[in-house]
Amino acid sequence: MGNVLLLNLPTPNDLPPNRLALDHLTVVDTTPSQLVTLAGNLGCAGICMFMEPMEVLPLMPQFALYGFTEEARETRARMDAMGIALDVVYPFTLAGRTEVDRFREQLETAAWLGAGAANVLLYDRDASRRFDNFAAFCGLAQEFGLDVVVEFYPPSQCPSLSAALDIVTRLNQPNRVGVNVDLLHFMRSGGTLQALAEAPEAFIGYAQFCDGAMVCDQEALDVEASSQRRLPGDGVFDLAGFSAALPPTVKVSVELPQNNALRAGVPVTERARRAADGVRRVWGRRSIS
Repeated sequence: MGNVLLLNLPTPNDLPPNRLALDHLTVVDTTPSQLVTLAGNLGCAGICMFMEPMEVLPLMPQFALYGFTEEARETRARMDAMGIALDVVYPFTLAGRTEVDRFREQLETAAWLGAGAANVLLYDRDASRRFDNFAAFCGLAQEFGLDVVVEFYPPSQCPSLSAALDIVTRLNQPNRVGVNVDLLHFMRSGGTLQALAEAPEAFIGYAQFCDGAMVCDQEALDVEASSQRRLPGDGVFDLAGFSAALPPTVKVSVELPQNNALRAGVPVTERARRAADGVRRVWGRRSIS
């Protein structure tokens, strides 16, 4: 892997008692194999990873995983060596013209890497087709032993927790198909902690932590979500309340891009440490097997 920077950090002697994953978006300037090493050296038990570089994330380096490439093999080797789980993989977007079967290679590679779940965004405006394609995607994912989580996002056609819960409960595959509750999207969609606490536990599949301002202009939602979130304590979100409202066994990740700090030259290790430490203070001593 001549073009891959090895991140040589000392492994902590005492891992935290809470189970936390590091999201690729938090350290968008890493390749998958670098992400694994960084997560392990921070004491994270898992990662959430992009399966391919995204044009909308210009700071992400180029890499190739499909077809069991050298980078794919190195990523898997590092996960095996460090005991890092691959919790969730991106990006899987279902739009009006999406042909679900075209995700077969991506899902096969994700399964080979040991992924637990595939994350889905829904943009199809046709409600009937949206549900049918989502069901087809879940069926395809399960051919490879993968669960599915729906990430609601205000600009999408699944804009809120209630909308996401509606589609996953209609499909009715508890503990296999659920909702990925991103705290930023939860806040921007007007979600309430009571609604989250009352959601069926079997349909809450994952959760992602960050902090943010009370409001964000509609035209800035994409930039906030993908590039510039706030560290825990630097915003006004009720992170402790969010933590308490989640099911006790849900897995969580740090999804906290800080691209201003990246552009200012703050090292990736420091950006990741600040984000993970901030979430750990909120997530407390909750443990997940």
